[in-house]
Amino acid sequence: MSLKKATDIFNAWAIAGKDDGMQKHHSAAVNVMLDTLVGPRTSKFSFIDAGCGNGWVVRQMENHPLCTRSIGIDGAEEMIGKAKLIDPLGSYIHSDLLTWAPEETFDLIHSMEVFYYFNNPKNVISHIVKNWLKERGEMIMGIDFYKENSKSHSWPNDLNTHMELLGISDWVEIFEESGLTQVTSFQTNAKNDFPGTLVVHGMKGKA
Repeated sequence: MSLKKATDIFNAWAIAGKDDGMQKHHSAAVNVMLDTLVGPRTSKFSFIDAGCGNGWVVRQMENHPLCTRSIGIDGAEEMIGKAKLIDPLGSYIHSDLLTWAPEETFDLIHSMEVFYYFNNPKNVISHIVKNWLKERGEMIMGIDFYKENSKSHSWPNDLNTHMELLGISDWVEIFEESGLTQVTSFQTNAKNDFPGTLVVHGMKGKA
């Protein structure tokens, strides 16, 4: 049996209404990530959610008083369709993250549970840092699929799709090799046998 494309899986989830469950499952970790990105800021900022799903993070940031522009990009057409249905005036783009680039760069990039679906995560992260992110802009990602979370290792077989299994140090190295500095990592919302969502955060260029 050939592997399914991740975008096909997410299209099916959008049609089945599973996108609401994704928001519920990830909201606690995402709120920690957004607080890391936005909490210390006192100046206005622009924001992209890479792999935005139905756009719930984009809409959350649209309501932030300092956010001047909030947009979402996703490779799953049905997810973008759902986002536009919920928020017709919002900015949602259906495109491959590896090839899309904005006309102007942005201050903040957020991504939750996306990069490990790529055959080479460094390629997409490097592309985003180079083409999406302003100098001294910040990028943050969160993932639950990583080496230190042993319970996640069955997911590629469970979903019959490619997932790149890397450890915490691997993701930190990818961020650094992609042009990000002051890279930090932490795990949040651990419970029972779940070690928590892995969060990696960095800045483009020097402070």
